[in-house]
Amino acid sequence: MSDEENKAQDENPDLEDQQTVEDEHREEGAEPQPEPSVDDQLQESREQMLRIQAEMQNVRRRAERDVANAHKFALEKFAGELLPVVDNLERALAAIDSDDETQKAVREGLELTLKSFTDVLNKFDLVAVNPIGEPFDPELSQAMAQVPNPELEPNTVMEVFQKGYTLSGRLLRPAMVVVSKAAE
Repeated sequence: MSDEENKAQDENPDLEDQQTVEDEHREEGAEPQPEPSVDDQLQESREQMLRIQAEMQNVRRRAERDVANAHKFALEKFAGELLPVVDNLERALAAIDSDDETQKAVREGLELTLKSFTDVLNKFDLVAVNPIGEPFDPELSQAMAQVPNPELEPNTVMEVFQKGYTLSGRLLRPAMVVVSKAAE
């Protein structure tokens, strides 16, 4: 080795390792890989950039969808807690004797309160599911009992124990129903 090579090796000890690896490849008969051309590198960079842009667009769409769902269903727990209040107002109305003149004012007050309450629920896309007379839909209702009834088609909702509710199309609470079955 010349003095220049020794000096270069002292300054960069990795150079000897690199030369040793290159020598081993030459001994094995393997040809060194040609470096990709600038055009190939540019094409690969463009493709990588397009993949990154597509991934960013997917992340943005997913985030927008998550935010929209968060806004849409933010009231879910709160609305679920208010449903028993609506149920109790409906039960109170059902318990009042409509023929009794002394309870007429109470009945009107309860009806107005229930109406304003349901208007607010509807304003926020909380919709009642009251499937009486409709075919049983397990997506919206929960069958509590089946009763033979020759007057109705089998699997028709005969009675609703408790209304169900949907919030923006998503089931919040299933309706509790009695379903008809074929007479035995």
